[in-house]
Amino acid sequence: MTEGVALSWPPVPAAGAGRLAERGVLALTGPDARTFLQGLITNDVRRVDPSHAIYALFLTAQGKFLHEMFVIAHVDAAGEETLLIETESARAADLLRRLSLYKLRSKVTLADASAQWAVAVAPGVAGNGEPGSAWTVETPDGIAIAYTDPRHPGLGLRLVAPRAAVEALPDAAEAYTRLRLDLGVPDGSRDLVPEKSIPLENGMDHLHAVAFDKGCYMGQELTARTHYRALIRKRLMRVAATAGQSLPPAGTPVVWGDREVGEMRSGLGAHGLALLRIEDVEKPDVALTSGGVPLVVSGPVPAPRP
Repeated sequence: MTEGVALSWPPVPAAGAGRLAERGVLALTGPDARTFLQGLITNDVRRVDPSHAIYALFLTAQGKFLHEMFVIAHVDAAGEETLLIETESARAADLLRRLSLYKLRSKVTLADASAQWAVAVAPGVAGNGEPGSAWTVETPDGIAIAYTDPRHPGLGLRLVAPRAAVEALPDAAEAYTRLRLDLGVPDGSRDLVPEKSIPLENGMDHLHAVAFDKGCYMGQELTARTHYRALIRKRLMRVAATAGQSLPPAGTPVVWGDREVGEMRSGLGAHGLALLRIEDVEKPDVALTSGGVPLVVSGPVPAPRP
């Protein structure tokens, strides 16, 4: 187990800690759990252990986005391992259903564990500097697992903890959304359209979601071809509204004059993300608007790491 940052429970207010109610947790157990998941998701499950967590995607056979997830290993007092999958709570049942379709004769049990586990964040804690490094934290309600967010160091820590412990924390949804938008980090189906979005157009390779040196997984062929042949025509980019205006809702077209060059994704106030055609936004005279609101592009996702 990695020796992580000393973290008492509840995390100190300066850590910006709070619960993320929109996140759920699935549990995979059984002797084939690792092999089963390894053949389905984009990252390397062999890297997951009690001292390391990963971020990964579950794709269609055509390499389009279906679900995003964090995978964490929890070992109980008896030495039995459970792979915990943190994902969007509103879509957890769909992920569980889709994973179950591939179970066949694998000795693996899949279940929704959201009644037992919940998710919190502590963005004010820097971790130990290694993306995905994990360790345990004592809470009054049992052991929690803390880990450095694998996607971007500016996001600090994530925690999967007993639900009773997390429910005592303040809600962190708005503050966390503001932080991730500032850092240019997409958030699951709020930014990637299921069955349509291409992972590498949305910066998933830069967010450590894809292992290009692992074996086969669902959607690998298109993902690898896109990567090695540099077939990227669009990119998810950080945008801001000007003149004190707020951004339009996700799905609003982004235009340059009469030409549509992209589409808004998630946003909060004046800051958000948009999927844009690279060749257009790189032109020196480009002037973008969305829903009549002038936009300034500050660069692709994610924002540069310190």
